[in-house]
Amino acid sequence: MRVLLIEDEADIADALVRYLRAQGHAVDHAPDLDIARAALEVAGFDAILLDLALPDGSGLVLLREQRHRGNRVPVIIATARDQITERIAGLDAGADDYVVKPYDLAEIEARLRANARRASGDPATESRLGGLRVDRAGARLFKDETEIRLTSREWALFDALLSARGRVLSKQALEDRLYAFDDAIEGNAVEVYVSRLRGKLGADAIQTRRGLGYLIP
Repeated sequence: MRVLLIEDEADIADALVRYLRAQGHAVDHAPDLDIARAALEVAGFDAILLDLALPDGSGLVLLREQRHRGNRVPVIIATARDQITERIAGLDAGADDYVVKPYDLAEIEARLRANARRASGDPATESRLGGLRVDRAGARLFKDETEIRLTSREWALFDALLSARGRVLSKQALEDRLYAFDDAIEGNAVEVYVSRLRGKLGADAIQTRRGLGYLIP
């Protein structure tokens, strides 16, 4: 999952970026509205974590802009503002969730995953894929109740394809899901991870559409 973190407090941002990346997510950090707008112009995100009190304005302004443009990416407001009227204003502006600081990092990550699942149209935490049982909440895979261990990047690629099950995702779209702006991307990274997943899940688990991309049927 690729996340845009809009947060001006350096300590909080650093902790969030390190934690979310350790869980296998690609994270881009924007410390103000201008940088956030620039990121949203050039990249797609699976979720946005949005502070409200930013140096160049309110996060609500950005939220209303994005909703007005038709951007339906899940947005979680994460702020120190805890008044009921502020929560209502945030949700009425188009936020999907509202969390008050201080918050637990694991809870934030769980909320990001839950909102991304709902946005994909499949909020279920478990599903079946052939002979596989997929625990999306725990980011785990089982075959005959034996866990198939995936690295964080392998899971991120698998989850991206599963979220778009039946649709082809291009190599570029998959790279966008796996890597943040400042990540170094090797040219054949997607092919390598697809090959590793096929080795663990079976050759037919991920299909190639030559010249188009990959899909889970």
